[in-house]
Amino acid sequence: MEREVMEFDVLIVGAGPAGLAAAYRAKKQASDAGNDLQVCVIEKGSEVGAHILSGAVVDTRALDELIPDWKEKGAPLNVEVTEDQVFLLSDNQKSRRIPNAFVPKPMHNDGNYIVSLGNVCRWLAEQAEAIGVEIFPGFAAAEILYGEDGSVEGVITGDMGVGENGEEKDGYMPGMALKAKYTLFSEGARGHLGKRLIERFELDKDADPQHYGLGIKELWDVPADVHKPGLVIHGSGWPLSDGTSGGFFLYHGDDQQVVVGLIVDLNYQNPSVSPFDEFQRMKHHPELAQYLKDGKRVAYGARAITKGGLNALPKMVFPGGVLIGCDAGTLNVAKIKGTHTAMKTGMLAADEAVNALLNNDSPKPELSGFETAFKNSWVYDELERSRNFGPALHKYGTLLGGAFNYIDQNWFGGKLPVHLRDTTPDYAQLKPAAECDVIQYPKPDGKLSFDKLSSVFLSNTNHEENQPCHLKLKDPTIPIQHNLPKFDEPAQRYCPAGVYEVVEEAGKKQFVINGQNCVHCKTCDIKDPAQNITWVVPEGGGGPNYPNM
Repeated sequence: MEREVMEFDVLIVGAGPAGLAAAYRAKKQASDAGNDLQVCVIEKGSEVGAHILSGAVVDTRALDELIPDWKEKGAPLNVEVTEDQVFLLSDNQKSRRIPNAFVPKPMHNDGNYIVSLGNVCRWLAEQAEAIGVEIFPGFAAAEILYGEDGSVEGVITGDMGVGENGEEKDGYMPGMALKAKYTLFSEGARGHLGKRLIERFELDKDADPQHYGLGIKELWDVPADVHKPGLVIHGSGWPLSDGTSGGFFLYHGDDQQVVVGLIVDLNYQNPSVSPFDEFQRMKHHPELAQYLKDGKRVAYGARAITKGGLNALPKMVFPGGVLIGCDAGTLNVAKIKGTHTAMKTGMLAADEAVNALLNNDSPKPELSGFETAFKNSWVYDELERSRNFGPALHKYGTLLGGAFNYIDQNWFGGKLPVHLRDTTPDYAQLKPAAECDVIQYPKPDGKLSFDKLSSVFLSNTNHEENQPCHLKLKDPTIPIQHNLPKFDEPAQRYCPAGVYEVVEEAGKKQFVINGQNCVHCKTCDIKDPAQNITWVVPEGGGGPNYPNM
C-alpha cells in the first residue's frame, strides 16, 4: 500500500507526562545548542489529555527540572497538599486512622500538589508547541516500522474509515508512515506497541513479570462545608477481602471538587471479584460517604497502572528507541506516584537522543548511554529503595506487609538487605470458580453507588461503531468453552466498563464484546486467564474524553 511518509528526528508515541516531557526537553536542548531538530508527538485521544487518568498527587521534582518557572507560566498546579490521612477500614463501618509517624515515609505528601493530570498534560503540550514541537492528536500508532537491520524506524498510524468487515468506507484514509531517527514509546501502562517491543527484543528476559492494578476514579462536586482543599486521604481494608488487595484515595482539589478512587491489585484470586462493584460499595463507608453524600458525581474513568517496580522493569532501550514512563513501568508504588518518574525517564531519553543526533555524524540505532544515565538518576534510586514495597504487600498482606514496609522505609530508608520477589503473573493467579465464594454485590442506590453503563456515559466514551473491533480474541472459542466453565468467565466482572457479556441466544451461550464501551483501561489484556484477549488501537480519536481527570 502506498502511504504518505513523514520524517522526523525524534518521534514520540503518546502525549502523556513522559512523552510531553521528552518532546519539550528534546526541542529545548537542541534549540539551546543552536540546532533545529524535528520533534513530533502523536496521540490516539481526540485531544491531549482526553485519555489521561490519574489520582493525582504530583511530586514536582521532574517538572522543576524541565520547566523551572512553571508557576510563572501558569501550570495548573493550584492546590498544595496540606494534610495527609491514612485509614484502615473495617466491615463494621468503622475505621482506624494510622498515625503519620507509622506511615511509610514515601507516602507522605509534603510539598506535593493535587492536580488534574489531564490538564497538566494539556498545559505541557502548550509549552511544547510554543517552542516548535509538532503534536498530532487523533492519530493512533497502529504498527511499528522496522528497518532492514531490524531496528525501529517509526510507526504506521491506523487507517481511518475502515468498516467492521474490513471494507473501505466513504472517506477512507490510509494511515501514514511516520519515520524517525529515534522513536520514544510513552503509551502508558500495557502499551500495545510496547508489549510487542518487549517480546520482539526480549527486553524482559531478566525481569520479574510485570504487575498491575486497576484504578477506578470519579470526580465529585461537593458542598463547601465538607470541602477541605489540600486534604489527601489514603487507605485500605474493607470492602476488599478474600486475599484481594489494593487501596483507596480521596483528594480534595480546587473548585469544590474531590476525586475518589480505588486501586485493585490485579493479582486477585477469586474470579467473582468485580473491581467496579468493590469501588461502588466502598463509597458507602462513613469515612468516605461524609464527603460524598450531599455531592454530585460528574466524571468517571478507569485505567490500569504498572505496580511491579524495579523488579519487573524491562530493559528500556532497543535499536531505534526507548520505552519511557509507564510503557516500561517506572511508577513508584511506595509513593503511589508515577508522573515524576515518567517525566524524568522521558527527559533522560530525550537527552540521549539529542546528544546522539547532534554529536555524531552517523548516530547508532541503540541509545546505549540511556541505561547508564538511568542508573545514575534519582529515578533509579527511588525505584531501588521501593523494590520490596509491592512484593511485601502481596506476600504478607496489608498488615504484615505494611509493617515490613514501615520498617524498611522509615528505619532503613529502603535499604533493608533483602530482596523480595513476586514471580507469578497476575493472570495466572485466578483460582477456579468452584473453589471460591461467590461475592454478592449490593444494588447501586443512585446516590453514592452507580451501575456500569451510567458510569461509562460520564466518561464521554465514543467509538465509530462501524469499525473493526479493537479487542481481538486469539481463539474465539475460549471464553465459552474454557473460561466460562472454569472461571465463570471473569471478563464479565474485571472489565469496569461493561464491555464483555455472556448472553444466551437460541439456547446457546455467546460471548459478546461491546467494544463501543471500552475506556482503554487494558485490564482485559492483563487479567484474562488464557491471555486470549489482545487490546489494539481503535480508529484514532476514539475512546474516553476525560475532562479534568
